Amino acid sequence: MARDIVSLHTNLTTTERAVSVVLGLGLAAVAAQPRPNKLLSLAALVAGAALAMRGATGHCSMKAALQHA
Repeated sequence: MARDIVSLHTNLTTTERAVSVVLGLGLAAVAAQPRPNKLLSLAALVAGAALAMRGATGHCSMKAALQHA
């Protein structure tokens, strides 16, 4: 997985990348708001960051694994 990200192998379309970044940043922004359930906020923040990173790098390990299966 790390090798694919470092080699900059992109397997997402431009649309997939844009949607991932927008949704990821939106989810992270919503998670940053004060909430009673801190664990749920943390989970949303991590998921948002992962989506944004997926879009920024253009690589999705799950998609790569499914394409090679």
